[in-house]
Amino acid sequence: MNRNTRRWIFHFFLCLGIVYLKIGGLSSVVALGASIICNKIPGLAPRQRTICQSRPDAIIVIGEGVQMGINECQFQFRHGRWNCSALGERTVFGKELRVGSKEAAFTYAIIAAGVAHAVTAACTQGSLSGCGCDKEKQGFYNQQEGWKWGGCSADIHYGLSFSKVFVDAREIKQSARTLMNLHNNEVGRKVLEKSMHLECKCHGVSGSCTTKTCWTTLPKFRQLGYMLKDKYNHAVHVEPVRARRNKRPAFLKIKKPHSYRKPKDMELVYIERSPNYCEADPLTGSMGTQGRLCNKTAQQPNSCDLMCCGRGYNTHQYSRVWQCNCKFLWCCYVKCNTCSERTEVYTCK
Repeated sequence: MNRNTRRWIFHFFLCLGIVYLKIGGLSSVVALGASIICNKIPGLAPRQRTICQSRPDAIIVIGEGVQMGINECQFQFRHGRWNCSALGERTVFGKELRVGSKEAAFTYAIIAAGVAHAVTAACTQGSLSGCGCDKEKQGFYNQQEGWKWGGCSADIHYGLSFSKVFVDAREIKQSARTLMNLHNNEVGRKVLEKSMHLECKCHGVSGSCTTKTCWTTLPKFRQLGYMLKDKYNHAVHVEPVRARRNKRPAFLKIKKPHSYRKPKDMELVYIERSPNYCEADPLTGSMGTQGRLCNKTAQQPNSCDLMCCGRGYNTHQYSRVWQCNCKFLWCCYVKCNTCSERTEVYTCK
């Protein structure tokens, strides 16, 4: 075996290893080919495996989008009893929360938005085959205001449709939970679509801005996180309305007596009330709050009274020592004082 052949084999297995790492996959590469690899990714629905086999380049981007959604979920709920810590432990794909709670509503929305955001960004950067810049946003758009389309506008419609095809593919059985998940997936994508913004660059002599070239860009994902967190705080409790013939859930309505009002398109919905997340329970996605850091004086969700669920807390004292008040002396050395500080950290019992 010559040197070039060995180098090719090394790079091939390296690329396969990167695929597994990026999608939260397995410990070793045991097979070659997209079909075998996709069959070994846990958590994929049958339709998702088909997409993986036909678009192995896209599955890496999708995995990054899902992970981005999980990371944002953990940031937004970092001070709460439920902090998304159970999400993505085994794989970034698959249903994670069995209870149809407000937390599940946020999770599905942020992950659907994450996939759409990642796919759209990859298209704009030219790192995903089959897509690129938005071809519809070319040429003059508004001659009176003196600007035209230019640059590379993000093809948000491609990203949204790809997210819909892939993320929604896991909802196979018709049930109240399926209707809830599909609704919240769409909320996440609509929040992303409405958050797209226009960027422009002026052209003219001495910055006179005689004409402007404009293009659409993706919002920062942190912005979407805050918007969906606000929708989580105002999530709507719903229940299914069953069809007369097959008695399967046909649509969701607000859970109020004698009311058949459907939830709004931009409202997060849930069908079950949230558990208290005080104790560890894999069925509800609760990791419990034992050992969690808390704030002794705050009157917020991260206060010791709320975080520890009345169990009390432990106090840990630490001493921190560092070099301070450093001065440069002629010539040629630096003289510093030694500063110290005692701090207390509180953790839930």
